[in-house]
Amino acid sequence: MRYRLSRERVHTFKEYFIRWVRRRVVIDELEALSYVTLEIRHGESVGIIGRNGAGKTTLMKVISRVLRPTSGTVETHGSIAPLELGTGFDPELTGRENVFLNGAIMGRSRREMLRRLPDIVQFAELEQFIDAPLRTYSTGMGARLGFALATDVRPDILLVDEVLQVGDLEFQQKCVARMEEFMSRGMTLVLVSHSPKSVLELCQRAVWMHEGRIVADGPAADVVAAFVEHAVPEQPRSAAL
Repeated sequence: MRYRLSRERVHTFKEYFIRWVRRRVVIDELEALSYVTLEIRHGESVGIIGRNGAGKTTLMKVISRVLRPTSGTVETHGSIAPLELGTGFDPELTGRENVFLNGAIMGRSRREMLRRLPDIVQFAELEQFIDAPLRTYSTGMGARLGFALATDVRPDILLVDEVLQVGDLEFQQKCVARMEEFMSRGMTLVLVSHSPKSVLELCQRAVWMHEGRIVADGPAADVVAAFVEHAVPEQPRSAAL
């Protein structure tokens, strides 16, 4: 997955056009994913770990087809529910209106969403705020609504990007319990996280990414241990010792 980026920040199209005519636009190519080959089998729980900028979120967006890879192919089987903080909602609409909007995007009728709305609101614990504009929600409230909406019907594949890192501990545990229930019935989970603890709790397998490449792929305990050792190198011994 490659991006073409202007080296200098250009604030208007007019400014960009003038620079382009004068051949002063310098374009850099960023390779967000490089030769990534990955197969995730039905019913697996896989954690994607790595530092910021490693390509984790880009990989999830490619799997969910939000992004189209520059080269290569992506093949999926079954329904996909991508869950990422800050996406899929209109901040000017109320929580209720966003539920119907997302339902329409997912191909569900208004009648079906009316039937599902009470369960979504109850799980998200937003009964008092569902008719408030989303821009008035805290990050945790938005994440709760997003998780409740994405998991109201069990998807075949659930893609989760950092959403478990917000909100209170009680709701995090509630989300984990729902995912564990779904996984016990054969759902495939792909979890993007900075938290080794979350990956170890939820995933049988882990993929460590660095600078757009896969560094390691294997049992979660082994890959997480290698990642933590690399991320937090051993401190030098004191001269006094």
